[in-house]
Amino acid sequence: MGLGGRMSNTIKAKLSRVLDKAEDPGETLDYSYQKQLENLQNVKKGIADVVTAKKRLQLQNDKHQQAMLKLDTQARQALSAGQEDLARTALERKSAIQTEMQSLDTQITELENQQQALIASEQKLRTKVEQFRTKKETIKAQYSAAEAQVRISEAATGVGESMAEVGMAMQRAVDKTEGMRARADAVQELEAAGTFEDLTQIGGGGEDDIDRQLRELGSGSQVDSELERMKAELGTGSAPAAELEAGADGAASAEKAPQEEREPGA
Repeated sequence: MGLGGRMSNTIKAKLSRVLDKAEDPGETLDYSYQKQLENLQNVKKGIADVVTAKKRLQLQNDKHQQAMLKLDTQARQALSAGQEDLARTALERKSAIQTEMQSLDTQITELENQQQALIASEQKLRTKVEQFRTKKETIKAQYSAAEAQVRISEAATGVGESMAEVGMAMQRAVDKTEGMRARADAVQELEAAGTFEDLTQIGGGGEDDIDRQLRELGSGSQVDSELERMKAELGTGSAPAAELEAGADGAASAEKAPQEEREPGA
């Protein structure tokens, strides 16, 4: 088989699947039933045509019968009048009509037989059509029941497209819920570890980690600078020490003065 033949078979197979998917068994059965009814009507029309033709021949035969009776009477009258030649002519015509009547009888008999055959065929076909109609309705009911069962089964088992979409939506909801739970657990764990501070205790605009680190760095640098300055002052000689001692003595005198002022009044 060549490439063209394989392509043709492939196209036919795909077309067959498409048609099978799109085909409605109920519509197909109804169409077949309609075609059988049309055939039955055609058979009935054929019977009517045969009966009409037979009736036409029978009417013609009746006219010939009347003509024969008339010619027979005329021949008798001519013979009674002594006109033998005229009587012979009437009898010759009677004989021709009689021969034609025999042919008509044969045709009528044939049409009668044809009519009876068509009537028998029409009865058989009508019986088959009625049987097909009953079977058609049964198949349609079975198909509808099977289709409903499939829809119910798909809905119950989640096989259908809509149920698949619902299942995907439920899975997404479950995933989001689990994500939120994990996030909540992480926040609680960090809060228990003291990672988060009470924002109400932070002045101003709410100090974050970076602000706190910068503040601590600045504070540490200031302390280091102050410490270095004090080391430098202490390292210059005894003046700073004397100043520190003088400051200490002055502070002690200041504390004793109030006590002396309170004693006389006491």
